[in-house]
Amino acid sequence: MEKEAEEILLNIQNQNQYLQNIMIQKQTLQIQLREVEAALQELEKAKDDVFKAVGPILIKSTKEELKKELEEGKDDINLNIKTLETQEKKIKDFIKENQEKFQKYLPKPSQKQKDKKE
Repeated sequence: MEKEAEEILLNIQNQNQYLQNIMIQKQTLQIQLREVEAALQELEKAKDDVFKAVGPILIKSTKEELKKELEEGKDDINLNIKTLETQEKKIKDFIKENQEKFQKYLPKPSQKQKDKKE
């Protein structure tokens, strides 16, 4: 039984690390999303001449082309965030399930210990 408890605990630890990685990726995407949204707001204020950065250079573009590009990027980011949120939920459920399994291996407090607390 101890081996089973160790395996469950190891699974919980691994899934917690995986969950942390997912949350970091999600946070990075949320930052990118805010940047795209800010760029779209600035684009609305711009006149006809707009430029986009491509590597170390700026390339002239139309407002419509750039808006389309930014909207597509925003859609991609939102899709990735939703995917990560789905994975996050599954991992949290898995961790909760394994924590409940692990609780079965922990010693239950005796009646004497309960009486001392009261």
